Amino acid sequence: MIAVSLVLSGCASTGSSLPGFTTPGTADSRLTSSDDAKFFSSSGFQACTVGAAAGILACMLSNSGNKAVCAAVAGVAACGVAMGANYYLDDRRAKYSDTTQRLNAMTADVQQETAKVAARTSTLQRVIEDDKQQIASIQQGIKAKTVDKAKAQKDIAGIDKNIALMRKDVDNMKVRVTEFEKVAKLEREGGSSKVEVQKVEAEIYKMNTKVASLQQEVDGLYSQRSAITLG
Repeated sequence: MIAVSLVLSGCASTGSSLPGFTTPGTADSRLTSSDDAKFFSSSGFQACTVGAAAGILACMLSNSGNKAVCAAVAGVAACGVAMGANYYLDDRRAKYSDTTQRLNAMTADVQQETAKVAARTSTLQRVIEDDKQQIASIQQGIKAKTVDKAKAQKDIAGIDKNIALMRKDVDNMKVRVTEFEKVAKLEREGGSSKVEVQKVEAEIYKMNTKVASLQQEVDGLYSQRSAITLG
């Protein structure tokens, strides 16, 4: 159960804002309240943790013959691969004794995660574009010496908050990619068909490519924002 607790604590990752602007900013509501926010945001992982903890507690208090397996399945049901590769794989093996069916289910799981990444990327791209326009406006004001410094600092603080939330999303996506990669590796080592595992790996590669592309876009926004000096 200590291991379960460690996995749960790893379900959330932290982000950091840029130094020099500590005034609390207001994050774009699209990052916190849109339909796709729950999948990779910190609040979504916290909810996952609560759900998993409740299921695990129920297992420990039940008359289950194998409470460890029960707890693992409860955690995977709430968190999916975010619970960790071993827990996820135990759950899939318990549900699918047939290797082909299990790997097909894993492939479908990765595809679903990739679809979630795509949906979240669309939201982040809209925020990034708006933030870039706001940065350009501030830079123009600085150049023309017409910038309202107080307002600009507030706007920048909001952009910092957006960047921190977006980085948190990307970090959580990376965690899921990594755990899926571990699952595929474990299946290979367990003697599963190389061809069937390659199908899973191909989907993981697609997911990783989308995450890497989103990372570049967030980094690009960070670079533009970091170029602003209000004096």
